[in-house]
Amino acid sequence: MATKPPKGDPVQDAPQVAGPQRAAAGLPAIGHTLRMAHQQMGVRRTALTLLGVNQKDGFDCPGCAWPEPEHRHRAEFCENGAKAVAEEATRRRVTPGFFAAHPVADLAGRSGYWLGQQGRLTHPMYLPEGGTHYEPVTWERAFDIVGEEIAALGSPDEAVFYTSGRTSNEAAFLYQLFARELGTNNLPDCSNMCHESSGSALSETIGVGKGSVLLEDLYQADLIIVAGQNPGTNHPRMLTALEKAKANGARIVSVNPLPEAGLERFKNPQTARGLAAGTALTDLFLQIRLGGDQALFRLLNKLILDTPGAVDEEFVREHTHGFEEFAAAAGAADWADTLTATGLTRGDIEQCLRMVLASERVIVCWAMGLTQHKHSVPMIREIVNFLLLRGNIGRPGAGVCPVRGHSNVQGDRTMGIFERPAPAFLDALEKEFGFAPPREHGYDVVRAIRALRDGHAKVFFAMGGNFVSASPDTEVTEAAMRRARLTVHVSTKLNRSHTVTGARALILPTLGRTERDVRGGREQFVTVENSMGMVHASRGRLEPASGQLLSEPAIVCRLARRVLGERSTVPWEEFERDYAAIRDRIARVIPGFEDFNARVARPGGFALPHAPRDERRFPTATGKANFTAAPVEYPKLPEGRLLLQTLRSHDQYNTTIYGLDDRYRGIRNGRRVVLVNPEDARELRLADGAHVDLVGEWKDGVERRAPGFRVVHYPTARGCAAAYYPETNVLVPLDATADTSNTPASKSVVVRLEQSATD
Repeated sequence: MATKPPKGDPVQDAPQVAGPQRAAAGLPAIGHTLRMAHQQMGVRRTALTLLGVNQKDGFDCPGCAWPEPEHRHRAEFCENGAKAVAEEATRRRVTPGFFAAHPVADLAGRSGYWLGQQGRLTHPMYLPEGGTHYEPVTWERAFDIVGEEIAALGSPDEAVFYTSGRTSNEAAFLYQLFARELGTNNLPDCSNMCHESSGSALSETIGVGKGSVLLEDLYQADLIIVAGQNPGTNHPRMLTALEKAKANGARIVSVNPLPEAGLERFKNPQTARGLAAGTALTDLFLQIRLGGDQALFRLLNKLILDTPGAVDEEFVREHTHGFEEFAAAAGAADWADTLTATGLTRGDIEQCLRMVLASERVIVCWAMGLTQHKHSVPMIREIVNFLLLRGNIGRPGAGVCPVRGHSNVQGDRTMGIFERPAPAFLDALEKEFGFAPPREHGYDVVRAIRALRDGHAKVFFAMGGNFVSASPDTEVTEAAMRRARLTVHVSTKLNRSHTVTGARALILPTLGRTERDVRGGREQFVTVENSMGMVHASRGRLEPASGQLLSEPAIVCRLARRVLGERSTVPWEEFERDYAAIRDRIARVIPGFEDFNARVARPGGFALPHAPRDERRFPTATGKANFTAAPVEYPKLPEGRLLLQTLRSHDQYNTTIYGLDDRYRGIRNGRRVVLVNPEDARELRLADGAHVDLVGEWKDGVERRAPGFRVVHYPTARGCAAAYYPETNVLVPLDATADTSNTPASKSVVVRLEQSATD
């Protein structure tokens, strides 16, 4: 029997702190998984549901985008994936009666954890202008409300259509099709806040804004560098792949400001050896200062250039452009500057160099620790330089591996969820559907918030996600949302974004990945694309949480019919009845999806083409892979300040809070903690256990304050601190973004720590 949701918010004013753990998974992960699953689903439903996760005939995990191996374990899921599934497949329900009992003002005062624990949304809900409570509304009336507000706009560009990474390929394709037939490219998505820097850097340098490796490449690598990533919490199934790579002889270098348990030792819960002793993963830990990665890779590149025979001269000559300018810039790299930027020792870097030179096949993996800085794009370009020097792109066991977060965030972009679409994509849409899509670029996330703030956007429609909690500069974002005429959220569960509304608001409940989707009398399936470009089917197996739920494709199709009416040239009714018809059109519009329905019917799906990986062909402006030579940057800290990175706890996925513990870091029963190096704490006279306010400092002079954080002495890199988001998003200025990609710089926030008034 599942348990009931909490009645009140738990008190978090006294977090319990122990030392960080040195191994991930094992028996504690099994116990934690089963306990949370039982609380949400009960015993029988837990077994029925979890055994279908990531199976070839099952459903794709709604958590991370890590790929599945060809031969799957019967339990092909991780602890955090099980939490994501349990929260979606929960027996708890948020009914109209719940909303009648809780005014919006009450919900706005609750924590994200409490809101998420209440359960699945069951009915469309409407907050009228001037209203205090959400009230039930029919689907027809809900679509009428959206239609009324859109019809009242001065231009389609006054509407914003946001997408989260959970949205299926089919729904995403329809969503962008609707927005563009309406007449706007305002299609911000969660990629804007995470791997936009990766896409920007890779598109320029290798011609494809995605990673160049498949799962099998990790098994063949000699050296894997994991930079700015915590797979033990954010992509736990990656640990199994690293374990296999180690067994095959690979060595692993971890580059991170924090030691992370998952990269130290992995206790595979699916093997006897794993449960007993586990596998040590990291051979060399480089505890780098936040933002120092570009300097590290620039110096490594200089040292490779200085080593006779180390450069793959044939590859450089035949396949690259810009080598001379790059080599001149790399040659100017300075040891002293690099040691200052990175906080590493000369011995650390020389040991890393020896490992690189001894390795024929090298992969570099990274995540948000690299993508959310002002200089993230040149930082990632420098990694590409590093790989190009020794021919480590376009051969087995080597390449770039940006590890995507949400389960279909990469697929959504492939389907056209992008505010700056390629002309060829728009040409294909026009040819297939007979309307002229807009050509002017739209708003990304940061620009959408500015537009809402400044009154240039009036309707905000979100396909999934928790936009308010995911976005930077919380107070600015919330004020911007409240200026909208209408905010609409397609959701499975309650979250903070439902409490920060425009003049009018709608919550539209949708099917989850775990649920059966029957349309036109036939059971439908959807598809997703994982972090390595594999496309496969996802089939839910549970009965829907409510008879009132609609699938995301159905919601888009009905919305489009109501808003666009007779002027539409798109067969929306056909698409709602049969998702195979959507896939037939995708096959004619998007390269790589030819014969989509037949290929995705094969167990395991298919790999999308990737020219650099498959052919050593680089579709860039020069026709070759491009070396680049940007100046080296790294954050500079004023005296008495720390550089803060926002991060997740282990009981968290993106903005969804499953619990109040961070087991691997030794934190229990609280999230308002700030991790500070003990030496820094002593210099700042901050005792372990003291309570401080985190105060952001940026060039606009605005004071941004996150109050009441417990100081935890922790082995961070010197000068660096860490705290959980979304609680610390208030400190990230809206305009502090990465050059080129415009991604919020959430990993390099200058803060001072002031004693809390209540301490």
